[in-house]
Amino acid sequence: AENLPGIAAAILAILPGATLLVVDDGSPDGTGEIADELARANARVRVRHRSAKQGLGRAYLDGFGAALDGGAEIVIQMDADWSHDPAVLPLMIAPIVAGEADLVIGSRYTSGGGVVDWGLGRRIISRGGSLFAKTVLRLTPNDLTGGFKAWRAATLAAIPFDGVHAGGYVFQIEMTFRASRAGARVR
Repeated sequence: AENLPGIAAAILAILPGATLLVVDDGSPDGTGEIADELARANARVRVRHRSAKQGLGRAYLDGFGAALDGGAEIVIQMDADWSHDPAVLPLMIAPIVAGEADLVIGSRYTSGGGVVDWGLGRRIISRGGSLFAKTVLRLTPNDLTGGFKAWRAATLAAIPFDGVHAGGYVFQIEMTFRASRAGARVR
């Protein structure tokens, strides 16, 4: 709740043509109410309320569906806790706009990437999960568990959402896997 006003303003400032969709699963901290206030004050902010937590993957899919139904050409998924820097959004969408990519992953494991305040256990799970999935699924991206991504809408729309069953980190892997197997250019 405390992050939403600032990060919303930063996103809208860096992407002046964008619409921001906040997906809230009945957060007890008042996030939904704050999102509603932002939407009343700015027509570029929309809110998708979900009455109960159904898992991260379901929340993403619901948000993706709403964005696609709303006519989005590019869909960006990111967290609102400042772990995903709005300043890099133009860099993430540039390869899609240029026709060079269908999915861009904002990676923690490339030059300029990184994580803050992660303990050793979380780092091992993230790196290990990505390495394991990359090896088993024969995927090329190094960061498969991250949730900072920019999607070409047509690529996202080609994934049958009703067939996606994973949640959490595995949801991120499954979506990249499905896009890759469908021929998406991933960067």
